[in-house]
Amino acid sequence: MRIDIATLFPEMCGAYLSESIIGRARKSGKIEVYCHQIRDYAFDRHNRVDDSPYGGGMGMVMKARPIYDCYKSVTKDFAEKPHVVYMSPKGTVLTQKKAAGLSEMPALFIICGHYEGVDQRLIDKIVDEEISVGDYVLTGGELPALVLTDAVARMCGGVLPSPECFEEESHYNGLLEYPHYTRPEEWEGMKVPDVLLSGNHADIKKYRHNEALRITSQRRPDMLENSGN
Repeated sequence: MRIDIATLFPEMCGAYLSESIIGRARKSGKIEVYCHQIRDYAFDRHNRVDDSPYGGGMGMVMKARPIYDCYKSVTKDFAEKPHVVYMSPKGTVLTQKKAAGLSEMPALFIICGHYEGVDQRLIDKIVDEEISVGDYVLTGGELPALVLTDAVARMCGGVLPSPECFEEESHYNGLLEYPHYTRPEEWEGMKVPDVLLSGNHADIKKYRHNEALRITSQRRPDMLENSGN
């Protein structure tokens, strides 16, 4: 899979995406992720990528042309149009199901907005969907783009050792995840549940499922209503 991120802060994005699991996956060729400086495609001598909004109001709006020229330059040799995502608090809230669907696409092009957002005409021309990472507003689209990239990339083939690494996690099957324990067996007077030490895989599986149901019922009962569990 290939992911391209159009941003005013490629170094910020690149630093995160060069570390840990995603960084190793990039180095080994399991996924391709590139960060592109929108300002490189500005067309005036001051490299301006924003201007005041028509109709008045506070803040600035990112111009359509630099982002569009960045998009055209990056995708000019693509066999087909990538799925274009604009990170926006007005978008559909990101879920594990949405991330799983996006992980099956051959290519994503993610646009990071700034200031008051981007010219609507750019959205109308190339954006396939707007995605939000929550009901709040950040200073720019870089953190949301990194969240989306991480959530999507880790489910691409070969990035994690096995699909089981994400199939039993919170949200994947409509439940929050069961608790985890590791050595030592007793710490600060608290013991690991006996069933996890029993070696009985059927009992362990049942225990973990019941714990997932319990935690989901306590913390996110709305998920149980929609999960069928």
